[in-house]
Amino acid sequence: MNAITVNVEALPELTDLRELFVQDAPIELEIGIGKGTFLLRQAKAHPERNFLGIEWANKFYKYAADRMARWGLTNVRVMRDDAKHFVVHRLAENCLDALHIYHPDPWPKKRHHRRRLIQPAFIQAAVRAMKPGARLAIQTDHAEYFEQIREVTLGAEGLAQTEWVDENFGIVGEDIKTNFEIKYEREGRTFYRLAFLCDKCAK
Repeated sequence: MNAITVNVEALPELTDLRELFVQDAPIELEIGIGKGTFLLRQAKAHPERNFLGIEWANKFYKYAADRMARWGLTNVRVMRDDAKHFVVHRLAENCLDALHIYHPDPWPKKRHHRRRLIQPAFIQAAVRAMKPGARLAIQTDHAEYFEQIREVTLGAEGLAQTEWVDENFGIVGEDIKTNFEIKYEREGRTFYRLAFLCDKCAK
């Protein structure tokens, strides 16, 4: 589509995200970018960092990519792929400085829970891809899914819970303002949040 987009099929089997960007800088990944509101805001506010967004829904992927391109941003890339598969099977070790997961699909029906993103295997892969000291932030409006997220993440090796507000990672205050957050905020929904720092030893 444009210089913003990444062709997954052209990437090496184990992808070092540094190869996607012009500048050598910290890399943050957002999973499920929707229309790209959070990604755009962060990339504009922090030109000294690189941002990759993954979205599966084709119409949102195209919309977000066009949005980033219109702003002429050079520190952001957008990819259409299954985020779980990419993180578990394609992402190289120790390449992420932050991982953002905001309002992942809750798959509310019990028979669909296995499709949820936040599962032990995914979190293990995410920790493997994160650098020591990297940040993981998760937000949802779904109370039952949040309980599963808590169970999976609080017991995960290599993660240490930390405060939600962290100026070092650009989240100042309570709001992150994804499209979903803006919509759900208007509806008066409650948000559930967890944040972690990667405390594994570097290999």
